[in-house]
Amino acid sequence: MNTPFFEINEKLSALSDEALLRVKPQFAHIDEVAEYNVQKVLAAFAKHRVSESHFVPTTGYGYGDRGRDTLDAVFAEVMGAEDALVRHSIVSGTHAITIALFGVLRPGDTMLAATGAPYDTLETTIGHKREAAGSLKEFGVGYKEVPLNAEKAPNLPAIAAALADKSIKLVHIQRSRGYDTRPSLKIADIKAIIDTVKAVRDDVCVFVDNCYGEFAETVEPTEVGADLMAGSLIKNAGGGIAQNGGYLCGKAKYIELCAARMTTPGLGREVGASLGHNRELFMGLFHAPQVVGEAMKTAVYAASLFDLLGYDVSPKPFDERGDIIEVLFCKSPEALCSFCRGMQRGAPVDAFVVPEPSEMPGYESQVIMAAGAFTMGSSIELSADAPLREPFAAFMQGGLNFHAGKLGVLLAAQTMLDDEIFTL
Repeated sequence: MNTPFFEINEKLSALSDEALLRVKPQFAHIDEVAEYNVQKVLAAFAKHRVSESHFVPTTGYGYGDRGRDTLDAVFAEVMGAEDALVRHSIVSGTHAITIALFGVLRPGDTMLAATGAPYDTLETTIGHKREAAGSLKEFGVGYKEVPLNAEKAPNLPAIAAALADKSIKLVHIQRSRGYDTRPSLKIADIKAIIDTVKAVRDDVCVFVDNCYGEFAETVEPTEVGADLMAGSLIKNAGGGIAQNGGYLCGKAKYIELCAARMTTPGLGREVGASLGHNRELFMGLFHAPQVVGEAMKTAVYAASLFDLLGYDVSPKPFDERGDIIEVLFCKSPEALCSFCRGMQRGAPVDAFVVPEPSEMPGYESQVIMAAGAFTMGSSIELSADAPLREPFAAFMQGGLNFHAGKLGVLLAAQTMLDDEIFTL
């Protein structure tokens, strides 16, 4: 690999070339998925007659915002859903999920987490492990979870058995691993859970947290039976262009409930001025399939390189993937911090910053984050973060383009080499 602007050890550079060569078949598959999804998005834009007039901003209450409403229709079309809400005013993926949970659940109902404990930031929304003002628990909503089985896969028999509790009205599926070391779920895994639930209780809302998973495959969870789905626009679906926002999509009756929770009952989706954000949300969705493909290539390359360096990685270089996340088991806190410092060196923004572990709102452990992004917190841009706890695993995601992403990964390895974390 030729790196005229960065000092890379010759042996490491040669290893990088080897890592790249052996995953060419995986790259070809990623390109096929990206091309299919690009066509799917383009067809939805054409079908719904997207025009420059849809980029005109609205203010105040936002009544009659054609761009906002057309974006909802395009997004629903792309995701194979009946309806969608796509809003810059949704502040995060956790906010989108919270809208869904409060939209569907009522006092006396119970939420069942079918893939074990959800991501850390959702614990305060639920309130049964970490108390917070305004949680579901405070509003009288119950919570149960089904742990993963011994193979760290969804425990389908246990999920079916748990549905004997008639108070369960929503089943939560988390596609990504969060800060767990389990594999992310692929569409086939999600479909198996949905089919299991619907065979026992067709009246239950199956909700999927799709963060990090959009466009990783050619099919989305709402196309295999998910009733409701949510995610963030500063992850996959915003294509690195959306500056903030989130989405919900699914069956129309559930989107209506979510709209009432998002704004106010009786007004729902009819209010909410776009304030000039429509253009970037349309453009972000248009670019998203290609950008996700670049991020997937970056993840596969990282897996291949660090596998050759002797590190345990997940997914493995040749595994099928359900999202953009790559996990590197660094073995020690020193190695973890070194990796993140190296990733920061490969960022286009704040490359000079030295990441340090610190307390983070919503997390139980100290967290170290490497993120030099154009949009703060964007994880479709190359970044890595990790809680400082066993097994000292770095969770890497993103990469707006593969060539820059590859260099970021290589600089992480070079920094670890410089810090004598490993030798060549």
